[in-house]
Amino acid sequence: MNIKMIAGCALLAGVTTTFYLYSGAAVASAAAMPATTSAGTATAADTQAPMAGLQGRGQGVLRFWGLAIYEARLWVSPGFAAQDYAALPLALELTYQRAFTAQAIAQRSIEEMRRVGNFSPEQGARWQQALQATLPDVQPGDRLMGLYRPGAGAVFQMQGRTVGEVADAEFARLFFGIWLSPRTSEPQLRQALLALPAP
Repeated sequence: MNIKMIAGCALLAGVTTTFYLYSGAAVASAAAMPATTSAGTATAADTQAPMAGLQGRGQGVLRFWGLAIYEARLWVSPGFAAQDYAALPLALELTYQRAFTAQAIAQRSIEEMRRVGNFSPEQGARWQQALQATLPDVQPGDRLMGLYRPGAGAVFQMQGRTVGEVADAEFARLFFGIWLSPRTSEPQLRQALLALPAP
């Protein structure tokens, strides 16, 4: 069984986002925002932008062998361009359907960030430690939100409550690149989040 777990919060999908992606026989499906709850009715939390000025872009459901792993949703700033995803503030939310530990999320996040860009082993160790200390363990229904602040870093929220921050601009760029960079290991999910036309 080839399973790759990606932490992303992982802005930044009840995830709010983090950041487990499974690759292999994964399927991502796109839908227009706002998202709906599992009961099928939109809630105020679903329609409200996580930061002032952001607007819903796209969403996708990641599945592995037919099982839903999480739902991911993306909010972006006006003027957002997919080819320069790190230029403006954005938010990524994951709603988990499976349980994961913060340690596992942090470890896999660093591995996936190496697909997006280069960084030293020392940076990786420091970022993994910071991410593990910041993120909570997640259970099915938990929402993990990642807020990207260009030039400043990333803030993480759980069920709408801030749980921590990694104040490192390069970390934040690479972390959100797990889902938004053209070098992502999950191109179908990226396409759904960015609402891009099928290739």
